[in-house]
Amino acid sequence: MTDLEKHHRMANAIRFLAIDAVEQAKSGHPGLPMGAADIATVLFTEFLKFDPTTPDWADRDRFVLSAGHGSMLLYSLLYLLGYEDFTLDELKNFRQLGSRTAGHPEYGHGAGIETTTGPLGQGFGNAVGMAIAERLQADRFGKSLVDHYTYVLAGDGCLMEGISQEALTLAGHLKLNKLIVFWDDNGISIDGKVEITDSTNQLERFEASGWNTLRVDGHDPEAIAAVIKQAQESDSPTLIAAKTTIGFGAPNKAGTAKAHGAPLGAEEIALTREALNWPHEPFEVPSDILDAWRIAGLRSAHAHKDWQKRFAEADTEARAEFERRNRGDLPSTFTQAVLDYKKQLAADQPTMATRKASEAVLNVINEVVPETIGGSADLTGSNNTKTPQTVPVTPDDFSGRYIHYGIREHGMAAAMNGMALHGGIIPYSGGFLIFSDYCRPSIRLAALMKQRVIHVMTHDSIGLGEDGPTHQPVEHFAALRAIPDLTLYRPADITETLECWQLALEHRDGPSVLALTRQNLPSVRKTYEESNLCAKGAYVLMDTDDDAAVTLFASGSEVEIAVDAQKELSEAGIAARVVSVPSFELFEAQSDDYKADVIGNSAVKVAVEAGIRMGWDRFIGNDGIFVGMTGFGASGPYKALYEHFGITSDAVVASVKERLEA
Repeated sequence: MTDLEKHHRMANAIRFLAIDAVEQAKSGHPGLPMGAADIATVLFTEFLKFDPTTPDWADRDRFVLSAGHGSMLLYSLLYLLGYEDFTLDELKNFRQLGSRTAGHPEYGHGAGIETTTGPLGQGFGNAVGMAIAERLQADRFGKSLVDHYTYVLAGDGCLMEGISQEALTLAGHLKLNKLIVFWDDNGISIDGKVEITDSTNQLERFEASGWNTLRVDGHDPEAIAAVIKQAQESDSPTLIAAKTTIGFGAPNKAGTAKAHGAPLGAEEIALTREALNWPHEPFEVPSDILDAWRIAGLRSAHAHKDWQKRFAEADTEARAEFERRNRGDLPSTFTQAVLDYKKQLAADQPTMATRKASEAVLNVINEVVPETIGGSADLTGSNNTKTPQTVPVTPDDFSGRYIHYGIREHGMAAAMNGMALHGGIIPYSGGFLIFSDYCRPSIRLAALMKQRVIHVMTHDSIGLGEDGPTHQPVEHFAALRAIPDLTLYRPADITETLECWQLALEHRDGPSVLALTRQNLPSVRKTYEESNLCAKGAYVLMDTDDDAAVTLFASGSEVEIAVDAQKELSEAGIAARVVSVPSFELFEAQSDDYKADVIGNSAVKVAVEAGIRMGWDRFIGNDGIFVGMTGFGASGPYKALYEHFGITSDAVVASVKERLEA
C-alpha cells in the first residue's frame, strides 16, 4: 500500500464514521467531515503536537473546530487517535442525551475538545485568544516550556459572521504568527451556493489585515503538508484557503447543500461506500487503519516526553509558578492583601465612583496576582482597567499585561474566553455596560463552559448622564441576570467593589460581570468586616432595633438612595431596614433560612434600582414598590435625570408613606 493509498484510507475512516453516526442519529452534518477529512488527516498525523494519554498537557497545540456543526470530524479523530473519552459507543450515540458526542463540540464533555463551538465565528475568536495566551506565556516562561501553535478549521459561515472581522484584524495587528486558520472553502452554505449571498475575496480581506494568505487543494495531502510548513514559517498569522468538496465521495450529493445539514440516506451511503472503496459495515474501521491512527497518536506523545525533560530541568521557582497558574490557583498572598486593603478603606471611608474604586482595587490585585491580563475596548480612560503594573502588550512585545482591544467588544469577549481556556491567565476587560449586548454571545458561552473571565462594565445606568438613552443601560441588569452560571455584581461602594472583585477572582467555574458607576458614591460600609458580606449576594446593611415596617432593597448606586430614605423614614418615626443586593445569583445560592431572614416580613417592601423591575419581585413580591425605570433614559446631567425619573430618596419616602396610609 502506497503512502497515498494509506492516507486515503485513513481519511475515509473519518468520513464513514461521520456518515454512519449522522445516519444513526438521523440528524447532523456529514458534509464538512467528508470534505475536510484530508486536511484533518495530514494535520493530526504529521503536524499537530498532542498526547491522547495526557490531553490537558500545557504545551499541546490547540485545534479549534470553529465550524462546530461538523462535530463528527472532531469526534471521529479523537476516537481514532485513542482519546479515552471517545469510544466507538460514544460515536454510536451521537447527538443523544447524555452522550459526550453532542450536536456541536462542547467543552468539558470530553478531553480533546478545546472549546464549545456552534455559533459560527466564535471558535475563530477563541483561537485568537489562545494564540495571545501562548505568546504571553512564552514571554513569561520561555520557549522551552511554551511553544505551540493554534490551528483552526473555519467554514464560510465563520468568515461571514461579523465577529470574524474583529478577530482577524486583532490577530493581524498583534502578529500572531502561530495562529494558522484553515478555511474550508467549499462554497456551500445551508441556502445553497455561497455566491448567492457573498462575493468577498477572503484572501484579500485577510491580507489587508496583515495576514499571510495561502491556497491549497484540500484533497491533496502532499500540497496540504507543504502549505502547513509554509504557514509555520510565517511571521504573521496565516489563512489557508483549502478548496474542498462538501460531502466528498457522495456521488449525488457531493458539492451541494444536500450534504450539509442532513443524513445522506441509506441509498446514497451505499453508493458512497462503493465510490470510495469502503466495503465495511457501519462504524467498522479496518484494524490496520485503526492501528495507523493509534500510532499517529503515539507519535505526538514523544513531544510530550521531550517537554517533560525540559520542564524537569527548569528553575524550581519557575516550575512551581507555571503549575500554579495553569491549575488556576490564586497566589497565597491574595487573601491577606484583600483584608489589609479592606481595613484601610474602613478607616479612610473614600467617596468615589465604583469604576474608580475598581481601579484602586485592581492596583492592589495586580500587584499580588501576576497572571491577570487586563484590557479595554478603546475605553481605558473610562473603564479604569489599567494600573501601573499592566504595561500594554504590543505586536512586538508580549511582556506587558494590558491589551488594547480596540473597538471590538465581541472579538474581545471571544478572545478572553480563548485566553481562559488556554490556561495560566485570568483575563479581565473593560467596556460600557450598554455594550454587553455586543459581548453577550461570548459571555453566554463563557457561562456554558464555566470559564473565569471577568468583564468590567462601567457607566451602568442613567447615572452616566449626558450621553443619553443610546448609552444608558436599562434592561441590561435583567438581561445579564438571566444568563445561567453568570454572576452579575453591582457594588454600592469601594468596599463592596473590593469584595466583588475578590469573589470574581476566586470563582474558577464561571464568568463575572462587574457593573460600575460613572458618578461618585459615598462609602456605605462604615466598619471593617473580615468576612466577605457580598458573598451572600444580599445582606442587611442597616437594621433597626424595632420591628421594621419597611425594608428597602437596592443595588449599586441606588443603595445610597435607600440609605438616605431610611434616615428620612426614621426621622418620621417609621422603622426601616436597608438591604444591599450586590448579586442576585449569590443570594439564590444561600440557605432558605438566610434568604427568608434577609427578605424579612416587613409590611412594605421597596426595591430601588436604576433599571427595569424584572427580577426584583423575588425580593418585594408582586405587590411591592419598585422605584426605578419603566422605559429608556434621556440626555442630561445625571442628578437631573434621577429627579426626572423619580429615583430619589424623596420618591422612596413618599411611596412608603402613601402605602402605609392606604
